[in-house]
Order: sequence, then structure tokens, then C-alpha cells
Amino acid sequence: MSAPSQDPAQWLRELMRIEPAALWPPVDIADPGKAFAAAAAPWTKAVADFTAMQLSAMQQLAAPWASVFPGLGGPAEPIKDKRFAGEAWSKDPRYEAVVRTYLTQSDLLRKALEAAPVDDRSKAQWGFALTQVLDALSPANTLVTNPEAMQLAMETGGASLLDGMKIFVEDVAKGRVSMTDEMAFEVGRDVGTSPGGVVYQNELMQLLQFDPTTPKVYKRPLVIVPPCINKYYILDLRPANSFVAHAVAEGHTVFLVSWRNAGPDQATLTWDDYVEQGVIRALEVARSISRADQVNTLGFCVGGTLLASALAVLDARDEQPAASMTLLTTMLDYTDTGEIGLLVTEEAVAAREAAIGKGGLFKGRELGQVFAALRANDLIWPYVVKGYLQGKAPPAFDLLFWNSDETNLPGPMFCWYVRNTYLENKLREPGGTVQCGRPVDLRALDVPAFVYASKEDHIVPWRTAYASTQLLKDATFVLGASGHIAGVINPPAAKKRNYWTATAASDTPARHDPDPARWFDEAEQVSGSWWPAWADWLAPRSGPEVAARKKLGNAEHRVLEPAPGSYVREPAA
Repeated sequence: MSAPSQDPAQWLRELMRIEPAALWPPVDIADPGKAFAAAAAPWTKAVADFTAMQLSAMQQLAAPWASVFPGLGGPAEPIKDKRFAGEAWSKDPRYEAVVRTYLTQSDLLRKALEAAPVDDRSKAQWGFALTQVLDALSPANTLVTNPEAMQLAMETGGASLLDGMKIFVEDVAKGRVSMTDEMAFEVGRDVGTSPGGVVYQNELMQLLQFDPTTPKVYKRPLVIVPPCINKYYILDLRPANSFVAHAVAEGHTVFLVSWRNAGPDQATLTWDDYVEQGVIRALEVARSISRADQVNTLGFCVGGTLLASALAVLDARDEQPAASMTLLTTMLDYTDTGEIGLLVTEEAVAAREAAIGKGGLFKGRELGQVFAALRANDLIWPYVVKGYLQGKAPPAFDLLFWNSDETNLPGPMFCWYVRNTYLENKLREPGGTVQCGRPVDLRALDVPAFVYASKEDHIVPWRTAYASTQLLKDATFVLGASGHIAGVINPPAAKKRNYWTATAASDTPARHDPDPARWFDEAEQVSGSWWPAWADWLAPRSGPEVAARKKLGNAEHRVLEPAPGSYVREPAA
């Protein structure tokens, strides 16, 4: 019998085609009893394992009912799942029994999948799909099995259900689940409010320069490249949590790329266009305006991937415009991409290439749905329950407003990125990709790098971000608490969370250790925000202090319009 196929259905078909002799080999007539026992042993074990699983399943499925009805058994362990934390779930034994049965069945299905004869990747893919199904089937998501929603409906005489239907209809029109009060925010009024101006623009991006807030600034400016899959103002939400405002207050002249929301006119733009006309052009304009020998650079998420690629292209041209490079939750080595990587297959990428690889748009709504599915019990179902079942409109939340502000990408750019990173992982290979006509080698970059990752990041696993330290010559690694966004946007004044950094005694060997677990074991935990540590790292690489200029731009690059500019306000087509 051959090894199990990666496709479970194919494996079953192969099993059904096997001749009986392959399953039950001929008996050795010299010792029939011994031969029979040897041949039957695997089947005896399989029957025993199956019987044990059946008994375990019966016991687990009976336990919930025994725990909530008197005389059928003792008390069970408290339910720790936050979906069922309300008092109403334990008040009525019928609802508690439903919840415990659901949790038990979910656990059994996961264990059955874990025992399936498939490879690890296939098992992980099936596991992702199973999680989506189980999350959707939660008793909390259905009116008749949600005691909180039922109680509220009775108390309001059904008004909560009418309000929920109204929210549902509005969401159907929008094509997504509402997570915040979107009418409470306006870009430039409530978010993206740091004063400045647009000093350059092309069909791909606008370059913002922000007003100084200190009498002196460092000679070398800071150029920020945010992710092109979202709007830039995640780094400038409000004055109290604005990374841009913090950098300006530290004495940096900040330039920032505001990517255009791709429409039909941008449908044929490529990855090379984003590198050349986006990042490299921004570096040129910032150097021209500041008249600095070099600039400091910062990239966030895929913005960091674009930034590193651009600096590698420039290095291949014998140009070194950057004095430093900061990478925030960025992947350069795509060996382990977490759950997102499970969705990327040759077939899926080829289908995208055929559809939009030469022209077209990858809709931001699709990407948003993928990211939400990774944390469905945080980003989908709570809003379904509160909104549709209980009729409660979501509260105003700036971060979730940004998260809902969708951004399209040009098809050719998106397809190149997915194939060369998630699918084939070529970016880490010296010369593995040719960008802007140059073979790219990240290992050749001779620029100090500050590499930040978030410990609970579900989009960029922190160990994957750490792998960048093995590609870059001079890397300082810092690990923050929380997730992809909350870990990054952590202002010092909030006095929240913590971060880990290499201790002074083991700084150099620890940050270059190929084993991230060993780095973490040796790292020092520090309370509060990582922003001051980054500012301390950046200051010595920023040149001398000079008087802050009163006017933005210069004779060649005049202010075109006030910040935040018009590109950031363009809705997804």
C-alpha cells in the first residue's frame, strides 16, 4: 500500500482500488498461526483505537448533560470560552448543556483531524477550514441558542430584533460586517490630523512632509513607507497615539508615502512601479528637500518589504541613500507565513495571474475578509451577535475605522508579490528576484536595521520577522507585546504592554542567533512602549541638529495641498 496521498479523497480512492492480497498477505504455511497473528496485528490495533475513540466520544458527549442536570453526575469545569462568559449562559442548564456539547464536539473533530493520515500542510489547511466552520456554528451566533439575545428580545418587545435587521440590511449594502461607527470619523478631521503638506505626487503616491514641532531637527530626515494594502493613517490615528507625531516630537523631519487607492487607471502597475516610482522616488524627493547626504527609512508590514527591496535595488546600482532601515512587522523570509500561507497554493496564484496578472484590480474587500477570517471570533462573529441578534450598533473606534477603509491593489503588482514571496520565497535568495532590472540581494545591504515584531501577530509571525536578522548584516531585534497593529501603535504615555530586547551582555550574539526561541530566552523584558528604545537607536544615525525650517518643500517641490492630501481620501472603487 502506498503512502497516503496529500489529498484525503484521492487516498480513499487509492485504498478502494487495492487488491485484497495487498491488505491481507498470503499465510506462511510453515507457521500459519504466527503468520495470521502478524497479518492481523495492524487491524487489531486499528479496531482497538477506533473503539477507544468511540468510548471517549460517548463519555465527552454525555458529560455536558451529566454536569448540568441533578443526579446525572458531578459539576464540570467552568466554561472559559469568552463567547459564553455572560451569566445567562450558565443560568439556564439547557443553554449550558448546548454550549458544552458544542465545545466537546469541536474538540473531537479537531482531534480526529489531527489523527488523519495526511501531511502537515494539508492538515493545517483542513484545520483552518474546520475552524471557520466551527466558529460559524457557535451557539452564540444563532438567536434560538443565544440566551442573551433571546432575553433582550423579550425585554424590548422585539425592538432589538428590528434594530438588528436594520443593521443587517445596511451591512448587506456595504458588503461587509460593520465593526465601528464609520460616521464618527473623517480623515483629516478625526484621524490623519498631523499638520503638513503634500510636496510631491505621481499616479502611484503622494509624499507628505509634516510640520516640525521642535526648534531644531536632525539633519537627516525620516522617510516612512506604510503598507500599500491599507491607508497610511494607521501611523497617524490621533495626536495621542500618532507614531508620526511622536517621531516629529523627537526632532525628525518626517516624510511619508501616502499610497493611492488603485483604480482602473492604475490596474496595470507592477511591483517594480511601486519600488521605483513609489519608494525610490520618495527617497529622492526627501533628500532633495532636506539637502541631506542620506535619510533614515522606516517600512511597516509590506511597506517594509518594498523598502528593503528598493534599498537592495539601489545597492545594486552602487547607491546608498539610507543611513538606517527600520522594519516594523515585516517579512523578508517567507518560510513560515502562518495561517495566511495556508491559503496560498500554486493553483490559487495561477488563477489570480490568469484573471488580473496582466491588468485588473485585487479588491481590498477580499483581503480584508481574509484578515478577518484569521480572527473570526474577534473580527466577525462578535459584531454579528451584537449587531444582528441584539440590535446594538458598534461603538466608534479609530483603529477599526481604519481597518474598514479598504484599499485596492493593481493585479500585476499583487500577483508578482504573492508568487515571489508567499508561494516561492525568492526574495531571501541572492539574485532570486530581478526588480527594476537588477538582481536583488538583501544580504548585500550594508545598512543598520532596527527589526521590530509583535509577539501575538497573526499576520506576520514574530519568528518570521526575526528571520530578517539572518539576512541583514547589522540588525537589532525588538519584540513587542500584543498583535500586528496594537503592538506597533503603543505610545509611551499610555504606559501599556511591554517589549523584549537583547541584554547588553549578550547583545551581539543573541540578536544574530539563528534560533528565535534562544534569543527570547536570553532577552530582557522591559515595561512600556518600545518607541523610546527605537528613538534612542535612531538618534545617533540622524546626523547633527540644525534649525527647523519654517517652510515645507523647496523651489522644485512646492506644497501642492495640505496634509493628509487627496489620495488618502479616495474610496475603493
